[in-house]
Order: sequence, then structure tokens, then C-alpha cells
Amino acid sequence: MSLFKKILVPIDGSTTANKALDCALKMAQADQAEIRLIYCIDELSLLSNHEYAGEMALLARENGHQTLQAGMALASAAHVKADTRLIDRAGQRLGESVADAATDWDADLIVLGTHGRRGIGRVLLGSGAEQVMRMSPVPVLMVRGFD
Repeated sequence: MSLFKKILVPIDGSTTANKALDCALKMAQADQAEIRLIYCIDELSLLSNHEYAGEMALLARENGHQTLQAGMALASAAHVKADTRLIDRAGQRLGESVADAATDWDADLIVLGTHGRRGIGRVLLGSGAEQVMRMSPVPVLMVRGFD
């Protein structure tokens, strides 16, 4: 009996997120689990430049669709059942979006890439992974990247 049947994987196309996806795919293969890939658009960061907010949102959605398609190709190549969701909720931060997606889908696990920043870099940039970990209704496996 496997522990995880539904694995949620937030991706953004970065090397770190791709490492997390690779880990999730290996887990899914071993446990015959399914994966849901999500791409979250952070509307709040797009609004920092009001003049270009509409164009930035459109580009973010296009990038999200491309990123999800690339993730689905990897899942298909690994013979893992997968689907995707583009999450675009105004006013919602990454941690909330991922936690809500986990609850809505009834996920057993979230596999997430993290840069592992410490000190002032973490203070200045914040930690999306830490947000997700704090808000998640399920266990979170953080896969550390090297960038």
C-alpha cells in the first residue's frame, strides 16, 4: 500500500521546480500515484507596475500554459497519470493558492522546489516554499535546487 496517491506539484519552469517535478514523477512511478501540476500567477507582483499590469498578466498566463505543457510532456514520458491547472486568483499569494489547490484536489502530498535561501536573501525575497509549508493542509516535500 502506498502512502501518496495524489501528488500536487507547483511548477514555474525554473531549474529548482524541474528538480521537484523529477522527484515527484519518480515517487508517482513507484507508488502508481497521479500528479497534478499547477502554475500559480501572483497577481500582486504583477500589479507593482500599473502601466503594464495587463500585458504582464497576459504574458504570465502564456508562460504558465507553456510551462504546464512542458511538465505534462515529462509526465507522459514517465508514464505517470497527470493533469494541470493554471491558478490565477486575484489577491492571492502563492502559499494560499497552493494550499487551496491541495484542498480542492484532495492531495496527499505537495512536492515543491526551494532555493534554500538563508539570511538577508530570504528576508528580502521572501520564501514561497516557506509560505506553502506554513499554509499546507498536507505534508510538503521540499526539493532543494542549486541555483
